[in-house]
Amino acid sequence: MSKANERDTLDALFSAARSIDRRHFLAAGAGGIVAASAGSDAIAKPAAETFTDDDRKYMALAIEQMRKAGVVERTGGAFGAVIVRNGEVLSSTGNSVLRDNDPSAHAEVNAIRAACKKVGAPNLKGATMYTSCECCPMCYATAYWARLDRIVYAASWTDYADLFDDQNIGTDMKLPYAKRKVKTVQLMRGDAQKVWQEFRKLPDRAKY
Repeated sequence: MSKANERDTLDALFSAARSIDRRHFLAAGAGGIVAASAGSDAIAKPAAETFTDDDRKYMALAIEQMRKAGVVERTGGAFGAVIVRNGEVLSSTGNSVLRDNDPSAHAEVNAIRAACKKVGAPNLKGATMYTSCECCPMCYATAYWARLDRIVYAASWTDYADLFDDQNIGTDMKLPYAKRKVKTVQLMRGDAQKVWQEFRKLPDRAKY
């Protein structure tokens, strides 16, 4: 194939391509991308999960907390979260950023803190978090470190993008340090490495 024909083929391919929602990208895989390029509507999507009455009950509780925090008591944004393990509600909280003057007091973080305190461990393996809204990067990271098994959410980022910039944070974190919104620079790395060397040698060092 000549270079000109190759360019024509690539131009045709890209002009026919349709964007794939970020949540569906990995699930779509190569087959889905090819289908999108061909203009087909047969895009692979994540398998639909079958929810139980209990799932709906716990989500309803999270949405109650959402309304309580954002509309009734106005302790923060309209966000609520509930953590459940083996049928037991470990925590049920709302956003309290304004009440506590704490930018980390998101509903999910509050719920994880309360649940961990209740079980007496920084590990919630086997638990599910029901949250009224899709997790921001901070809340997802906290859930990851807490070893939660599952997150079930109601509203998507796009449902309140005019009010909170959750998606923008994720986009910002993908940029090189020099281009991020919050200036990030490195200093005294060697000194910090020495502490890591000491820590690494401790036979009873912290593990979580």
